[in-house]
Amino acid sequence: MSDPDVPKSNKAFVPLENNPEVMSHLVHQLGLPPSLGFTDVFSLDEPDLLALVPRPSQALLLVFPVSKTYESSRIAEDSSLPEYSGSGPNEPVMWFKQTIRNACGLIGLLHAVSNGEAREHIVPGSDLEALLKEAEGLDPIKRADLLYESKALESAHADAAKLGDTKAPTAEDDVDLHFVAFVKGGDGRLWELDGRRKGPLERGVLGPDEDALSERALELGVRRFLDIEAKGGNPDLRFSLVSLGAVFD
Repeated sequence: MSDPDVPKSNKAFVPLENNPEVMSHLVHQLGLPPSLGFTDVFSLDEPDLLALVPRPSQALLLVFPVSKTYESSRIAEDSSLPEYSGSGPNEPVMWFKQTIRNACGLIGLLHAVSNGEAREHIVPGSDLEALLKEAEGLDPIKRADLLYESKALESAHADAAKLGDTKAPTAEDDVDLHFVAFVKGGDGRLWELDGRRKGPLERGVLGPDEDALSERALELGVRRFLDIEAKGGNPDLRFSLVSLGAVFD
């Protein structure tokens, strides 16, 4: 699995902007209540800026440029891992393989809302509830096919992609930015969820009072990622981060 990218012959979506309003709009369209949404995380270290983020954080979405360092570390880690084949209600975390081009933002959002506490808040009867119920019993390949064929997902994504502060690229553009979700699962473990990988990646155990934005979660997740980039000599540590949690008017 040296090249996990989606074939160019597969259908493509307009890439999402990593903007809390865009992300929140999409998950609300799908079936998350307005009381939950995404907030920018402007710093990993400054207490005053971290204090602006509603807690507990149920998931983080990290977006970054795909670098040679990232690809090298991904290949090195994935080379010793089996292809994930989990499914069913006892699956430790729900993972989605990406087979739609430029849909890594959508896959990241689905990972954020399909696992941990956020899943308990999904609106009954919503498109999201129906999708996850159907996806649960499927193996990763059939689950990916379900997303690929979902008209509800495609419609909600197209609506959200029109929003944002910058002009969106077209669906056929090659985009070097990638989304990864870090989620505290119902089992208390921190999971790195990325549709380009072989499956879900367990990063460590969090305590009952530790959320996705806690010091330990950051060390196991986002900071670990950034440290690998820095040690690999990547001078371009551009990234942005949003957190899923309560929304206050």
